[in-house]
Amino acid sequence: MATHSLEDLKVAVIGLGYVGLPLAVEFGKQRTVVGFDINATRIAALNSGEDSTLEVEPAELAEASLLRFTTSVDDIAECNLYIVTVPTPIDAHKQPDLTPLIRASETVGKVLKVGDIVVYESTVYPGCTEEICVPVLERQSGLKFNQDFHAGYSPERINPGDKEHRLPSICKVTSGSTPEVANLIDGLYAQIIVAGTHKASSIRVAEAAKVIENTQRDLNIALVNELAIIFNKMGIDTQAVLEAAGTKWNFLPFRPGLVGGHCIGVDPYYLTHKAEAIGYHPQIILAGRRLNDDMGSFVVDQLVRAMLQRRIHVNGARALVMGLTFKENCPDLRNTRVVDIIRALQSYGVQVDVYDPWVDGEEARHECGVSPVAEPEAGAYDAVVVAVAHEQFRSMAPAQIRGLGKSESVLYDLKSILPADMSDARL
Repeated sequence: MATHSLEDLKVAVIGLGYVGLPLAVEFGKQRTVVGFDINATRIAALNSGEDSTLEVEPAELAEASLLRFTTSVDDIAECNLYIVTVPTPIDAHKQPDLTPLIRASETVGKVLKVGDIVVYESTVYPGCTEEICVPVLERQSGLKFNQDFHAGYSPERINPGDKEHRLPSICKVTSGSTPEVANLIDGLYAQIIVAGTHKASSIRVAEAAKVIENTQRDLNIALVNELAIIFNKMGIDTQAVLEAAGTKWNFLPFRPGLVGGHCIGVDPYYLTHKAEAIGYHPQIILAGRRLNDDMGSFVVDQLVRAMLQRRIHVNGARALVMGLTFKENCPDLRNTRVVDIIRALQSYGVQVDVYDPWVDGEEARHECGVSPVAEPEAGAYDAVVVAVAHEQFRSMAPAQIRGLGKSESVLYDLKSILPADMSDARL
């Protein structure tokens, strides 16, 4: 049984990315917290008061006076509640890659003691915590689950770049491996979550709730993406259709586009992986995934067709792609599908320049194999694609964006930030 009270809990946050750092900071405003990450460069930057993800301002880091950062496993040995917030990506075959999760569990298992609690926030499929992570903890520590130590699951709901919906203002789902531990974990999160908590009936329920949140969004976006394809073939402006349909009170305001990032483009594959493992082959979910994953190719097909109609020679042409991150106003490059546009254009022999004021050049080269330009050349491009709706691009005059292309060029407004009559094509 759990032996700790809320006051006794000494928290360690394992993984200090988009999810872990805001969590560590909020707890660090109230109690002693150790933030652990294997990336020494990341720890050095945080110790100097800088967050490269831009999720936490320097003033907030300073406010978390009870938080310290480390790369040393020895420094987390003094803690008794571990929160794991490492990435859970997919591999080249679109199967869950649990390597970071397993390695984090091995790290925690090395210092796990009787009475300790391990809470996972990483997105997984239902059953993963107890079927994959707990056995690793037992093997590394030699302790017995729900006898010597306990576990919990509280899915992250961080929205990178969103300054309105932040950790304290988003309702938090919690769960624990026993009723007593569930209450303790829920009480811990309730201390920092102003919006309140929802205690799920089990770890598996909490895991399932997380994975369907983004599966639902993925399918809704897939629907409007398919509508955009149909309307495009019919010569109908999709945005005009959606604006008209949106006048009904219960019409959902989804918009077509690329679906990338660490959640929506990834989480459904975790659910379908588990479904197939138990003998069910998902149909609707995978159909939505296939459609969304193909949108980059559809965009380039539209763009190339528009170029050919204007007698622009495609092979050898120059194109500018504005934006590389997976969403606007944040530097997050994880699973960005803008890369699909770049690769498809290059397959036609197009020379592609990428401009994104939000990204670090070295990270773009490492994550995407892309070297962004410092500034685009005015009047130099045969095609311009507005791929991400960064505030810098929205603030540009339409004529200024248009002026990046040659006198005879094609402007594709993927995010519909320009008046309809200012672009040559859009979703």
